[in-house]
Amino acid sequence: MGDSEREIAQSTRGVLLSYIMRLAGPVRIIVVLLTVGLTWILAGIMLGGQGGFPRLQQILGGPEVSTTADPRPRRFKCGLPQPCPEKHFAFRMVSGAANVIGPKICFEDKMLMSSVQNNVGRGLNIALVNGVSGELIEAKSFDMWEGDVSELLNFLRPIHEGTLVLLASYDDPATKITEEARKMFAELGSSVSKEVAFRDSWVLLGAKGVLDKTPFEQLIKNSKSSNKYEGWPEAVELEGCVPQRTLEVE
Repeated sequence: MGDSEREIAQSTRGVLLSYIMRLAGPVRIIVVLLTVGLTWILAGIMLGGQGGFPRLQQILGGPEVSTTADPRPRRFKCGLPQPCPEKHFAFRMVSGAANVIGPKICFEDKMLMSSVQNNVGRGLNIALVNGVSGELIEAKSFDMWEGDVSELLNFLRPIHEGTLVLLASYDDPATKITEEARKMFAELGSSVSKEVAFRDSWVLLGAKGVLDKTPFEQLIKNSKSSNKYEGWPEAVELEGCVPQRTLEVE
């Protein structure tokens, strides 16, 4: 290579180096910005909230991404999967599980009886509700293992026409129960009150003055061959919509 050629090559390299040096500053800035931006997005995604991504889109003018969608199914009064029709009350009752977990009685999205309410006990747990207004009249538990059944009878006798009776058993619902008490429950619409025995799981929604047997009742018998727990059957759950009683004008 001649001297003139070497001079041309050196001159060309000098021009390229000068051009690269002028670009080096802006390129480094762009690389740093891209690195910070990608780190921000990845950190937001890894933390589960994707908190940085929507803000970045807002800065760049992109469409907003909604993060408020709730995949859980919608629930209605007392946790029902569907709303009750007009002039119906929502309810949900769960008997106790063995002698460990207490029963629950929910009516129109109000927990009338539960362990949290501290108003449930071994035996029969009964809530009286005004069938017209849906308001709670009284709630009480009756020990059917070693309690006095006369307390249960005195509670049931004065019930007025149209009163809804919601019952959930816990532990043992029947050791102290009498034929008179069984008959009272039958008059409230029960079709299994004569069968309820030691440690059965029982729920009932009946009413004073009902003409037919209520459709809102379930019973699981205590059986060694089918019990879910060692000495008790599984808890029984009942939910639905009960028609509102009409106020009769004399």
